[in-house]
Amino acid sequence: MSDNNNGSAATAAPTAPKVSFDTSNLKSSYANVCTMNSTREEVVLNFGLNQSWERSADSVQIELNNRIILSPFAAQRMADMLAKLLGEYKARYGEIKSGEQA
Repeated sequence: MSDNNNGSAATAAPTAPKVSFDTSNLKSSYANVCTMNSTREEVVLNFGLNQSWERSADSVQIELNNRIILSPFAAQRMADMLAKLLGEYKARYGEIKSGEQA
């Protein structure tokens, strides 16, 4: 009896793994300020709040309360996804004017 399989199991297209998200420890934060910097090995995003509603103030205190550190590869994927998300937002709600805040 011969094997007519001819290695089809090895050449079958790989299936994508099922991904599920555990949100049991998920925390939400609001930010209206984001600063960024990078090194060769990482991209750093700092998020915080500007609660200085008076624009005539001589100084502004920004409370930074979240830092996300990404590899450059993860940061690139995030930039691509964010660009797509903003494109969808603009198609639905119109252009976003720089400097405007809700």
